[in-house]
Amino acid sequence: MKTWSLAAVLATNALFASYCLADDAQKTQTASKIPTEEKAFVDAVDKTKIVAQLGQPAKADDVRIKDTDKIAASIWQYHNLNTAADGTVYLTTELDFIDDKVVQIVFLNNDGSEGSEGGETYELPAAKPGME
Repeated sequence: MKTWSLAAVLATNALFASYCLADDAQKTQTASKIPTEEKAFVDAVDKTKIVAQLGQPAKADDVRIKDTDKIAASIWQYHNLNTAADGTVYLTTELDFIDDKVVQIVFLNNDGSEGSEGGETYELPAAKPGME
């Protein structure tokens, strides 16, 4: 009788373990896909994964600090990527980065071409004493 009880417990544990592993694999696979609905997209965006998930942007502008090669900010645009809650497609999704961190996501109903044409540099004000 003890043998049958032990066998039943082991079989139940094996079935439960395989169910948990399958559930974890499904969650991992789902997590690697980025959603297109605007609110879910904002929650899922991670710069380290953006190029792998979405590919290279259709347009990318870097804002550089004057007289250096340091990139202070970047603006990336993707086309026809996201949808509104009613299902309409935004023509452009813009991701704004500061120091490799996504600080703003903009959903546009135009192609995004009306912005500035890159190549601009900016001079940062001198640091105030004690503010470094």
